[in-house]
Amino acid sequence: MTFNQQVYALVRAIPVGRVLTYGALARLLGVPRGARAVGWALRATEPDGDVPWHRVINAQGAIVVKDRLHEAHVQRERLIAEGVIFDVHEHVDLERFRWQPAEFEARALLENLI
Repeated sequence: MTFNQQVYALVRAIPVGRVLTYGALARLLGVPRGARAVGWALRATEPDGDVPWHRVINAQGAIVVKDRLHEAHVQRERLIAEGVIFDVHEHVDLERFRWQPAEFEARALLENLI
């Protein structure tokens, strides 16, 4: 399974109404400094595909906007539709909405998909 496929598998496992940071996702994949690689993998997905890319945000709880303003709006709206709340500074309360699977759960998920 390629790195991108592993990213997609874990992102598909994020429950509705929860978020995960790029860095946390990379750590679960065993690549502690791979946050940017996770971002690139998600950027390669289809916006309306089966990977819920909108559930991945940055370590500050914010949506990352890099020349894709339309998708930032879509990401925010999808998260709100799932019950995720943004504060006045457009940040998500990570203590409340972060998905925190145990590392062994993530590994087991990936092993079952191989």
